[in-house]
Amino acid sequence: MATSQHEDRIPSLSSDQTTLNGRRDRHEDMTLSDEEKTGDPVTGNGIDASDNEKTLDTLKNDQQTQKPGGPPPPPNGGLTAWLHVLGGFMLFFNTWGILNTFGIYQTYYESGVLFRETSSNISWIGAIQAYMVLFVGFLSGPIYDRGYFRVLLAVGSFGVVFGHMMLSISNTFWQVLLSQGFCVGIGAGCLFVPCVAILPAYWSTKLGLAVGLAAAGSSMGGVIYPIVFYKLIDQVGFGWSTRVIGFIALITLIIPNVVMKMRFKPPKARALIDWSAFTDGPYIVCVLGAMVGFIGLYVLFFYISYYGQATGITDAAMSFYIVPILNAASTFGRVLPNALSDKTGPLNLIMPGALIVGILAFCMIAVNSVGAIVILAILLGFFSGVFIALPPVLFVALTKDKTKIGSRIGMGFGVLGFGVLAGGPGGGALLGNESTDLNWSGTWAYAGATALASGAIFLVVRVWKVGWKLKAKV
Repeated sequence: MATSQHEDRIPSLSSDQTTLNGRRDRHEDMTLSDEEKTGDPVTGNGIDASDNEKTLDTLKNDQQTQKPGGPPPPPNGGLTAWLHVLGGFMLFFNTWGILNTFGIYQTYYESGVLFRETSSNISWIGAIQAYMVLFVGFLSGPIYDRGYFRVLLAVGSFGVVFGHMMLSISNTFWQVLLSQGFCVGIGAGCLFVPCVAILPAYWSTKLGLAVGLAAAGSSMGGVIYPIVFYKLIDQVGFGWSTRVIGFIALITLIIPNVVMKMRFKPPKARALIDWSAFTDGPYIVCVLGAMVGFIGLYVLFFYISYYGQATGITDAAMSFYIVPILNAASTFGRVLPNALSDKTGPLNLIMPGALIVGILAFCMIAVNSVGAIVILAILLGFFSGVFIALPPVLFVALTKDKTKIGSRIGMGFGVLGFGVLAGGPGGGALLGNESTDLNWSGTWAYAGATALASGAIFLVVRVWKVGWKLKAKV
């Protein structure tokens, strides 16, 4: 009887033991997943065993969207993400927006009211300003990676505002070169690449649209700043016109300084130079194509306003409005192609855009009326937008190792700066000075040939990547 009772208890004990073992196994599985997720040696203390299966399912879902120890996935929406698009808009407004304004300064300086220099020398002011934006952006990438995003915002904002205040009291070529060329350029350079680098942390599926909307700020800056300058120059003079622009920059730069922040600091600061890029053929050729395109682009930006006034096609007032007309059209040329690039691929858009810019530049040779120059300014503004908005998206797309995006963007734009130096001053050297007949045909041919060459180089990259497939996304 006792033996029978004892034997009856054995199955019960075995069942209990099996249950305990199953719980222990599930607890160990849960602990391993928790360690993989957090790297913490603590083994799941305080977790109820009855919730193990639910906990494991949650961890598996987390691991599908986040690598152990890696950055969290972008939110791709929400108030914070859109505030960073707004902040990026204001940064573009005061970087490329200011650069796109130089055409009116070129026209004003050509008048000789402030100082007398050749067209080529005057263009060095805008060329150095643009080069500083790109070159300092190249240097600021690793600084951004070390978590000094807000320091870059503060230093850059100060440089842009202080440079305009110093420009307002300048009255010689060298003073203008130092204040507008170097000071404003360096300040804007501290702002540009961090702006581009931070947006992928908040956007991935709609990155092209986000960058395009932010890049539209450069067009708005290129519309508002020239109009402010022209409307005030006859009323309050050069000094106060420039100070007002400085105050507008101050107010608009407060926004990114308040709302923008890094979501996470990269686990390792990226090198100033990604040496693996030199073995990445498509990336290298793509950067070369963008650099050649920037040559033609900045010939057009610097001289289209002066062209109307110098040839008598437009009066002085209309020549100043050509720049905001061009930049207003480029608003759509920055937003629409970037939004489409999410579906078509950036290379499929920048290539035909470069070819069209080249054709339009050659058309400038035949311009002889106000209507013609206005229409070409609108078309050039729209299609030139691809050169400003798409290169960072293209660099991201061609970078397989996304931890090197910052370095690749910085390197790419650092090289593009040489295109700016060859564009404005090179075009000015071909143009000559007013003591001789201005060579406008040679200047526009220079812009058109380099833009067409840029489109051909992008075609080489496309064929390299996907062959001759017409519908391939690249």
